[in-house]
Amino acid sequence: MATNRSSIRGWAIGVIGGVLAVAAVAAMPVPNPFARAEPSRVVPPPAADVATEDGTRQVAVFAGGCFWGVQGVYQHVAGVSSAVSGYAGGDKRSARYETVGGGDSGHAEAVQITFDPRQVSYGALLQIFFSVAHDPTQLNRQGPDVGTQYRSTIFPADAKQAEVAKAYIAQLNAAHTFDAPIVTTIEPDRPFYAAEGYHQDYLTLHPGEPYIAINDLPKIAELKRLFPNRYRAAPVLVRSR
Repeated sequence: MATNRSSIRGWAIGVIGGVLAVAAVAAMPVPNPFARAEPSRVVPPPAADVATEDGTRQVAVFAGGCFWGVQGVYQHVAGVSSAVSGYAGGDKRSARYETVGGGDSGHAEAVQITFDPRQVSYGALLQIFFSVAHDPTQLNRQGPDVGTQYRSTIFPADAKQAEVAKAYIAQLNAAHTFDAPIVTTIEPDRPFYAAEGYHQDYLTLHPGEPYIAINDLPKIAELKRLFPNRYRAAPVLVRSR
């Protein structure tokens, strides 16, 4: 059964004593029992990558826990023109937040990333995915959120993306990059469905919400710290399109 996100937020409010500003949260020495098991780090880039083809638009779909944080990370990556929260892995009829939250729809909370491969490659997006966007060693959960809808998954757009992703996971596991095996699955031929409007740009619109401050804003800080050449301060927002 999935963790009730409202109860987690209630717990967070009690832990941080009503502190809403992320700067104040960072200053408080309060342990987070739901912190990712693996610390953020720059993992090696993939040995193989998807070749840059003619054109300026490619699409990637990743799932790594709550889509609010994953969307927020990629909205701050230079070369990304769009990052949309949504669902992938199940059918169209069940692509609704209330249904996906039950954990039996087959969907994962996912993010569809549109990017210019001349500025940032598919392999570079994968490197960010495994470095800061989530913890790939957590099975069917991510931090405080539990259930198959929070699984670590790559939904490749084509055979080449699937090949690169599979090889990259094998590369990282062979190098013992993480202290535990990577549990990320690769699920091809799964359509993506955009989530409800109130989920879009959630991190940007609600930076003071305790759930965001504790679980997601640190990912943005780590993106800036670990990938300064790929970080951009102004996020690309769904609502500005």
